[in-house]
This record gives sequence, structure tokens and C-alpha cells, in this order.
Amino acid sequence: MPSTARASLLTRRGLIAAGGALGLVATLTACGGSDAKGGDAPAKAAEKSGPWKFTDDRGTVVEAKSTPKNIVAFTGTAAALKDFGVEVKGVFGPTTVKDPKTGAVTADVQAGDLDINKVKVIGNVWGEFKTEEYLKLQPDLLVTDMWEKNDLWYVPAEQKDKIAKIAPSVALWAADKTMPEVLQRHADLAASLGADVNTEQIKKDKARFEAAAERVRKAAAGKKDIKVLIGSASPDLFYVSTPVRPTDTLFFQSLGVNIVTPTGLDQAGWFEGLSWENVDKYKADVIMLDNRSSALQPEALKSKPTWAALPAVKAGQVIPRVTEPIYSYAKCAPLLEDLAKALENAKKVS
Repeated sequence: MPSTARASLLTRRGLIAAGGALGLVATLTACGGSDAKGGDAPAKAAEKSGPWKFTDDRGTVVEAKSTPKNIVAFTGTAAALKDFGVEVKGVFGPTTVKDPKTGAVTADVQAGDLDINKVKVIGNVWGEFKTEEYLKLQPDLLVTDMWEKNDLWYVPAEQKDKIAKIAPSVALWAADKTMPEVLQRHADLAASLGADVNTEQIKKDKARFEAAAERVRKAAAGKKDIKVLIGSASPDLFYVSTPVRPTDTLFFQSLGVNIVTPTGLDQAGWFEGLSWENVDKYKADVIMLDNRSSALQPEALKSKPTWAALPAVKAGQVIPRVTEPIYSYAKCAPLLEDLAKALENAKKVS
């Protein structure tokens, strides 16, 4: 989300905009299946008739007279559903970015393989949710992430009661569970909506994910002294994320990665905000930096002397972190592969 919304988010929901959420992912599972000709196109959701029921991660039993077809979802969730062959009509959350120099509009990193010209964007920034446009889509179902219990990600708190009356909602954890668990839950949802989650392509993607996880485990075992810091940069503060709440870092830690744990966490237990003067508080050999468009990227950080002076930065050991992953095996496997490669090549510099 934009830096202007960051402060309000941190105080209102105490979460991830500063690098406290996932790196491999915001939220869903498995990748697209093969088409009838053996290609790479995602398998389309099968037609299903009769009553539909799904129990989400709030423990809410969501029911409908038939399988929902008009689905509106948080952008990252929509991208994951597309990987499973479930198309959505509308999205809310970071979907498009505009080049300030050329004016060209392209897909945000959280949009994955979504065709941004075919989905209706009813909100593109934090706090934006166009209820009238949502109504026009005649939604059968709203789907989004959940970082805190019963808190629907990117659904504005002041509008949630009105939005809830329009269509039922499904919320799936994007925190406090490890990545494999979150992937499976999103696969369950996709299957309930008619997707074939057992295609050969999805099996290959899952095998790739599992192989990548094992590669991280081996790399971490060989580099136990390498400290990895999870960070997110804003103009005024550098946020160091805890590894124990985001699904990606929780999984990385379970694989043996030595992740820095900040001691001065915010009230919700997500991160510690450091002034740029104190950005060197924690020693690190590798920095995983929030890759979202709302966060400052390495090029923009060159002007900050304290950043440039960090050992990991000087050693060129800064890698992107997908803070809100698209939870499909196809999208998460590369995240593990990138981490494994960074660990394998990392040198002790702190």
C-alpha cells in the first residue's frame, strides 16, 4: 500500500505494510493446470450445480444455493485463484501501477498473471473500495486474506458492515500458519469452487515447491552462521519484521534459516520500526527487502547513507522479498529457490 497509508495501517491493524507479512505471499495455492492439449493454461473450474458450502479460516460456514460464479477478491487471492483455473470478475488491492514518467499502466507485483484489462478494479490502494462498483458486479462471493482474526484484508473497516450485506465472504489466513498449510487451504477453496487441483501441472508445481524447500533446508544447514534480516523501507522508517507471524518467514525458520528476531516489536507483534539513523541496530549478512510497490526499493535507498553502509548492502547481499505471496505452488516455489540460492552464495559479513 502507498506510504501515505502505511502509518494509518500500522496503528489501525498493526500489520504488514512495513514488511510484516509474507514473502512468498499474501495467499493461495497451487498453480494452473494443463489444458486439454497439454499446454500450460490453467484448468478452468468445472461447472458445479447444487448447494455450495465452505468453512473458512474464521470458522465461518459460508453457504450458497449454487457454486459462486461472480467472485470478487483481493488482488493476490484473485491471482492465486486464476492459477487454479478460477476466474474472478473484480479485484481490490494493489493491481496496477502507473509509471510517473511515461504514464504507462502495468500490473502490480501482487497481480500475478491476472489480465488487468479484463478484471474490474474496485480499489487499487489502501482504504479504497468502490461499493457501488462492487454492487454492479452482482457478486456471489468476496474472498480475501486475513492477517488478524476476523479482519478482512483491504476491506475498509468503515465500510465492512455495508459490504458484508451485499455478498457472503471467505477469509483465509495469510499469517500465523506456515506456507504449506496456507497453500493447502487455498487449494481447498479452489476445489470447492470447481477447480481441478490435481492436474499434472499442479503436481509438478507442488513437487518443485517441495524440492525448493529441501534445497533451502540444506543451504541453511550449511550456513547456520548467516543471519537473514526481513525488512521493509519507507521514507522515514525501516521496519524489521518478526519471523514468527508471516507465513513465509515462519516456514523459512522451520527449514533452519537463521532469521533476525527484533526485540522492540509493535503491539500486534509484527515488526520493529527503526529510524534510518539506527538502521544498523541488528547485524545481518543477507537482507530480504519488501518488494511491494508501496515500499522503497534499493534504487531509491541509494540516497540514504546509513543504508549504503550496511554490510549486507555493501556485499550485494540484498534480495527481494515477496511480502504478500500469491499462494500457488507455482508462485511460491521460485521464492524458495531464490532464498536457497542467496544462502548458498552468501558470505559472512556482519
